[in-house]
Amino acid sequence: MTKFNLLPALGLSATIAFFAGTAGAATMTDAAGSEQQPTAITAELDRIVAIVNNDVITEHELEQRVHTVAINLRRQQINLPPMELLRAQVLERLISERSILQRARQTGIRVDDQMVNASIEQIARQNNLTVEELRQRLLADGVTFAAFRNEIRDEITSQRLREREVNEKLEINESEIDAFLLEQAGFKGDSATEYHLEHILIPVETAEEEESVHRAADSLAERARNGEDFAQLAAAFSRADDAMTGGDLGWKTLSDMPVALSDILRERPNEKIYVFSDKRAWHVVKVSDKRDGVQAKLGGGPVEQTHARHILMFVSEITPEGDVIRRLNDIRNRVQSGEADFATMARLHSVDSTATRGGDLGWLQPGDTVPEFEQALAGLRPGQISEPVRTPYGYHLIQVVERRTEKEGNPERMRVAARQAIRQKKLAEASYNWERELRDEAYVEIRDPQLKETLGR
Repeated sequence: MTKFNLLPALGLSATIAFFAGTAGAATMTDAAGSEQQPTAITAELDRIVAIVNNDVITEHELEQRVHTVAINLRRQQINLPPMELLRAQVLERLISERSILQRARQTGIRVDDQMVNASIEQIARQNNLTVEELRQRLLADGVTFAAFRNEIRDEITSQRLREREVNEKLEINESEIDAFLLEQAGFKGDSATEYHLEHILIPVETAEEEESVHRAADSLAERARNGEDFAQLAAAFSRADDAMTGGDLGWKTLSDMPVALSDILRERPNEKIYVFSDKRAWHVVKVSDKRDGVQAKLGGGPVEQTHARHILMFVSEITPEGDVIRRLNDIRNRVQSGEADFATMARLHSVDSTATRGGDLGWLQPGDTVPEFEQALAGLRPGQISEPVRTPYGYHLIQVVERRTEKEGNPERMRVAARQAIRQKKLAEASYNWERELRDEAYVEIRDPQLKETLGR
């Protein structure tokens, strides 16, 4: 089970490495990190290399992004491609990004400074740096902090637009979930049902025995239908290797059975005793039980689930650890005294993406959360609120709403997990198609002859 993410999904995987690129407002810096004054060289860099609708991409922006991409590639020990190809690739990416940001502006998406600050603090923390150390690291690589902030803002803006226009519009049919669960359980087609089978085999030695053996099989089937113990009949009359175990074949799917048996099971699914011939023998088969094979394979034993909610706060230079703990304790006291509601406090104060849901995390079970969170959760009774709990994500107040015991593989939870897995598979393709549509809809004019030739190949 994948750990759930207690932080907003910002899509900043490249940025977390510090160097996802810089925005158009970036200024060149020297090795000491001081800003350079405009010169003939920087004036040349300001020439326009491409137009995207009513916006432009300058040589300066292109070269700055090429610079940061090259840093990333070298740090990953990847050899740089020829510079003309690298510049063309980067320009194409800038065009796509610019068209996305233009759509975001048109639809009224805005990202405030608080969200940008929180994201930068998160990036610094995940790289074991303070914000100031992050600033110095960026300057050492020729990236101004203002440019970095712009890049973070742009990425968050793009992510919010993507969530609105791609994520929320993804449709997943129930038939897709059914097929996914079948695949995960190792089933194909209509073989999701498992049958517990018991079996009697009577061989046919000669052609003359065919009728008498058939009558014997029919007789045994009738005795079983009348209530005689099938295992005892198998032990007495079956010539199969499993006779001494009562003819128990275990759980089988239709695809595991002889064609003759699977065919009559499909034709007469409500019967219990079947007689059929196959490979010079007559068989009597009893279906002693049926089950959902998918749930049986993917499921497990009983497990305790907890419905919980939380409030998350970050420690930063602006809000040091002591202040965060005091604020959380104050919220805890207000909720416990009845002065405030936990969900309302979560909406007002939590920095997690669950804040809009009142901090609701839904039903959790062991393994769903990080160890520190899970340990604190286990020690709470329904309605109880934890002390501030520290995890790698920050400090939390945790409230248990209720608890229940369910089968680990209960159908509802399995289908929710399947839906999430299918969504992730679809999302990459849908996002790519969406970006291509925006790119294709945009008016793009590439003014640099060499770049235009390279991209036209």
